[in-house]
Amino acid sequence: MNNSKNKIPKYVKPTLWSYDTKAMDVQKDKHRIIVNILNFGTKKATDWLSKTYKRKEIKKSIENSLQGDWNKKSLNFWTLVFDVDKKKIKERSEYVL
Repeated sequence: MNNSKNKIPKYVKPTLWSYDTKAMDVQKDKHRIIVNILNFGTKKATDWLSKTYKRKEIKKSIENSLQGDWNKKSLNFWTLVFDVDKKKIKERSEYVL
């Protein structure tokens, strides 16, 4: 992975407001980056997400979410977009889908 691809762009950083984005690694911290962008990101941020991670990786992050990771509307929307079986995440989420 080249250096510029491993950096979190300036326009993505607001979705990670409580994290030190300079210390984050795009691969090691991908679950947190994916979930935060899907919850709070702009179109530009979600476009970057799609270029940075494979669809399979994004879907896996949605499926492996922890309780409290999502706001209800975002979770419902992205499970439809990524064809995630809601039964896989229902037990982990605080929301009944």
